[in-house]
Amino acid sequence: MPLAVYILGAAVFALGTSEFMLSGLLPEVADDLDVSIPSAGLLISAFAIGMVVGAPVLAAATQRLPRRTTLVGLLAVFTAGHVVGALAPGYGVLFVCRVVSAVACAGFWAVGAAVAISLVPPQARARTMAVMLGGLSIANIAGVPGGAALGQSLGWRSAFWAVALMSAVALVGVLLFVPRTSPQDTAAHRPALRTELRVYRDPQVWLAMTTTALFAAGTFCFFSYLAPLLTDVAGLDEGWVPAVLVLYGIGALIGTVVGGRLADAHMFGTLYAGLGSAIVVLVLIALFAEYAPAVIVLSGLFGLGAFLCSPGLNARIFEVAAGAPTLAGATTTSSFNTGNTIGPWAGGLVIGGGLGYAWTAWLGALLVVAALGGAWLQSRAVQRAGRPARPARPVAGGADAAPRGAGRPTGVPESTGVPEGTHAGER
Repeated sequence: MPLAVYILGAAVFALGTSEFMLSGLLPEVADDLDVSIPSAGLLISAFAIGMVVGAPVLAAATQRLPRRTTLVGLLAVFTAGHVVGALAPGYGVLFVCRVVSAVACAGFWAVGAAVAISLVPPQARARTMAVMLGGLSIANIAGVPGGAALGQSLGWRSAFWAVALMSAVALVGVLLFVPRTSPQDTAAHRPALRTELRVYRDPQVWLAMTTTALFAAGTFCFFSYLAPLLTDVAGLDEGWVPAVLVLYGIGALIGTVVGGRLADAHMFGTLYAGLGSAIVVLVLIALFAEYAPAVIVLSGLFGLGAFLCSPGLNARIFEVAAGAPTLAGATTTSSFNTGNTIGPWAGGLVIGGGLGYAWTAWLGALLVVAALGGAWLQSRAVQRAGRPARPARPVAGGADAAPRGAGRPTGVPESTGVPEGTHAGER
C-alpha cells in the first residue's frame, strides 16, 4: 500500500473528528452562544448537508485541476474554517463556518478517494478504502471523545483549534507524499465531465448508491441516539457514554480492517456478513435495551458489523462507476451522507412519536434489511452479466442446421468448461 494512501487516511482522521465531535459539545456551544440545544444541533445537520452537496459540486468544479493541488486547497479551506470557527463571535458565523468546512471536507473525500484508488491495482480497492475509512474509525475512537474531553475542560473553541492544527499537519503530509499530477496529465487521462455524467444512466450505479444510503441511514438512525439510550433506557451513568463510544469505535476499526481485506476477494459475501450481523445486533439491542451489560457489549459488536461492510460498499461504487473516476468518490460521499442525514431525522420521528429510544434500533434494523436487499440485487445483476449467453438452437433439419461439432477445430471439446453463472473475472 503506497504511503500516500496512509497520509490521506490521516487527513480523514482530522476531517472525521470535526464531523462528529460536536455531538459531545452541544451543551457547551449552546451556553456560550446563547442558543438552544436543538439550534446547536443544527450545526451537525448543516455539516451533513454540506457534505451531500459539496462532494459532487467540488468534484466537478475541480475536475481539470491537478489532484494534489486540489487536495491542498481543500485542506487549507478546511483549516481556515476551523480557525474562524474557533474565533466566531456568534452562532451565525459558526454556522457558516460549519457549512464551508463541510463542503471542503466533502471535496477532499471525493478527490482523495479517487487519488487513493488510482494509486493501487483494482484488486486492492477495498483495502485502500479501508485505510481511508480507518481514519474515520480512529476518529471515533480517539478524536471524537478527545475533542469532547478537550472542549469540556478548556471550552468548545479549543476543540476547533485542535482540528485546525491536525488539518494543517495533514496538509503538509499531502504536499510531501501525495504524487503530483500536471494539468496535461489531468486533461489527457480523465474523461470529460459530460462523459462521466453518463454513468448515472446505469441503474447499477443508482442501486449501489441507494444500498449505501440505506445502510448509513440504518446505522445513524440508532447511533445518533445511543447516548440517551444508554442513560435513559439502560440506566447507565453519563460517565459510561464515552467508554461505550470508544468500544464502538474499536469495533468499527476492526470491522474496517477485516472488511477491507475480505471484500477485495469476496465482495458480496462480505457485504452479506456485515449487513446481516448489523441487523442481528440491532434487533438484540432493541430486545435487551434495558440490560446495561448487554447494550455495552452489543454496541461494540454493532461497530464491528456495520464497518465490516463499509469498505465493500465504497469499492462497489467505484466498480460500477469506473467510467467516472472523479465523480465516483463524490458519489460515495454523497450516498453515505444522505443516509447520515436521513437516519437521525427518521430516529427523531420515532422518538417524537412516543415509541422510545429502543425503537431507533428497530427502525435501524429495517433500513439495514433494505440495504441487504439492495446488495442481493447487485449480486444477481453481476451473476447475470457474467453468465454466457446461450446460442440459439438451429431448427432441426433446417437450411441453417449444421452438423454437430461443425466449425469447431478437431480435438477441442464441445463444452467450454465454464459453468453457467461463472463470473467473467473467474474464467
